[in-house]
Amino acid sequence: MIYINLASEDDLSEAVMTRLLSHFGNKFSVANTYSRQGFGYLKSNLKGFNQAAAHTPFFVLTDLDQHVCPSALLNDWINFDVNSGLIFRIAVREVESWLLADIGGLSTFFRISANNFSKNPDDIPDPKNELIRLASKSRNRNLREDIIPVNDGAVIGPNYNGALMPFVFNSWDITEAQKVSRSLAKTLRSLEDF
Repeated sequence: MIYINLASEDDLSEAVMTRLLSHFGNKFSVANTYSRQGFGYLKSNLKGFNQAAAHTPFFVLTDLDQHVCPSALLNDWINFDVNSGLIFRIAVREVESWLLADIGGLSTFFRISANNFSKNPDDIPDPKNELIRLASKSRNRNLREDIIPVNDGAVIGPNYNGALMPFVFNSWDITEAQKVSRSLAKTLRSLEDF
């Protein structure tokens, strides 16, 4: 078993990372978790995570967000030799695109038609907003109230992460999702090869 530390932007990303590791059975066990403070925290601490990965592996996940491409983000963030114990992955464009890639699972979870979903979630400019748009069509009132922003200044609903975590842990079909999301498939290959 490989004990591994997780560093993520938020609760939802951490849940996705934990679920991805469980996809490999007993290969990985989470030692510690860091962050949930956004990409700025990850970027400023990446060099330290890399140094610590010499002793205990680190799996770091960030969103591509507004960077042009993953190479641009890598060039911006990494100006040091990467330790072999560091698994640094980028969700294109956001971790929500990996959830949107399980079209059948998420359409069932939201109780809406699969026809509402894009066949190319990695190409959606704002996956979080797309997920909120789809949730607004849900026949599940609790999901709508949890996921959709209530206040004008809010980006997400009051229980956004909490509402999506049951999907991540109980319904998300990673095998199907990786067929649709290239960045998810690459992340799975990195974990498999580690």
